[in-house]
Amino acid sequence: MSLRHAVLGLLAERPASGYDLMKRFESSLSNVWPATQSQVYGELGKLATAGLLTVAAEGPRGRKEYAITEEGRAELHHWLIETEPERFRRSEVLLRVFFLGSVSRFEAHTYLELEAARSDRFHEVLKDLEGSVEWGDDQMSVYGRLALEYGLRQTAMQAEWARWAARQI
Repeated sequence: MSLRHAVLGLLAERPASGYDLMKRFESSLSNVWPATQSQVYGELGKLATAGLLTVAAEGPRGRKEYAITEEGRAELHHWLIETEPERFRRSEVLLRVFFLGSVSRFEAHTYLELEAARSDRFHEVLKDLEGSVEWGDDQMSVYGRLALEYGLRQTAMQAEWARWAARQI
């Protein structure tokens, strides 16, 4: 997934300013695909130049509201339906686990216990997010809830795995 497609996907729901998009990122995508303000604003410019977005309205102090174009919807559809998701994952956590034999057993065990605690904390963040969102039957709620559930299950599994791995040492 790219930031390009994340922005298109959010704007497919409804037009938004860069500020509004950042708020949507923080409340929905930040756990899946985080982005900084400079990245989002830069991507908005690139997408507009490419004809995938248009400036739908301009407000005070240079505020621009962007809307997805038909070309943008076609690009989003192509990406969703016709391209294979990238399945290669890099995990610094697992890379470190692979090399834990280079430290003492105590340090390796401690590292894994800390990973379990980190996963637990992130799981709690996701649970708090789940409770703070006003879920409806709109598309962003339905599919956002599915993505959030993936995160909840993944963080629970990561914590369980790290505890299991610590017991193996």
